[in-house]
Amino acid sequence: MQYPLTPDVKPEFCTTGSFMRLPAAREGARIAIIGMPFDTAASFRVGARFAPQAIRQGSMLLFPYHPIHQVYPFEDAKAIDVGDVSVIPHNIHRSYELMEASVAELIAEGIIPIGLGGDHSITLSTLRALAKKYGPVALIQFDSHTDTWDTYYEEKYWHGSTFIRAYEEGLVIPDQVFQVGIRGTLNHPGDVDASYELGYNLITTQEIRRRGLEEVILQIKEKIGDTPCFLSFDIDFVDPAFAPGTGTPEVGGFTSSETLDLVRSLSGLNYVGFDVVEVLPGYDPSQVTSLLAATLVHEFAAHIALNLKTTKHSK
Repeated sequence: MQYPLTPDVKPEFCTTGSFMRLPAAREGARIAIIGMPFDTAASFRVGARFAPQAIRQGSMLLFPYHPIHQVYPFEDAKAIDVGDVSVIPHNIHRSYELMEASVAELIAEGIIPIGLGGDHSITLSTLRALAKKYGPVALIQFDSHTDTWDTYYEEKYWHGSTFIRAYEEGLVIPDQVFQVGIRGTLNHPGDVDASYELGYNLITTQEIRRRGLEEVILQIKEKIGDTPCFLSFDIDFVDPAFAPGTGTPEVGGFTSSETLDLVRSLSGLNYVGFDVVEVLPGYDPSQVTSLLAATLVHEFAAHIALNLKTTKHSK
């Protein structure tokens, strides 16, 4: 039987509920899809707790082969779906602990996690687990917001403070952090100045369009090099015309096609984890946002499969 199951083996609507009907057995696995359905740290719209299952449902429309990278991402990397972390909706710190422990368990087994958020606060738990294994990591953050605001109603932990807390905890290498696609209105200039003060590389949507994708990609690759790297994708990086199902949409973003071109071009980096966050199914009636998120997971897995293929051929 093919792995994962294709529609000509079993109809798309016949599903176990896992991403692309992936198995759960961990032996030999190199990728794990893991749901992190926590959204209590969101500042406006809530409902991203329902995203992991919506993204899994969107994955039923995907096929196993990646024609651009010429790999079978989930077969070549023996991907699995370990289900959702049992978070505590009203307790962010206990939920952090539970998510970190689940990710750490995968990492200890040599498995690269691909997280399905949840709001963007969930990324801090994964970065904590990765830093204990690798030390501070490089970070590529696709987002329309910097998420480096210190407090919100005097609370330090929410989905807009993830990457200032990551800096304070020493989880990332500041000059190897790239915040890509920042745009939209601000409360005041300090909303973006905070990232520069932390030493992060902030690349706005306007700058990407002025410089071109190739130049931006080259900058990121040259700066990060072989450093262990985490890629976090906030779906509001994409223009809401193409990804309406999110909590804090910002107009003037990229199309889904441009987004995939950008993510695909970031091959060859030493990826140790990924996540896709802020998908909000309640605002996604036609499921285009969930489908895009699922496609991004397919892209992430392709990067891992490519790295494994390169390593195998170099031996």
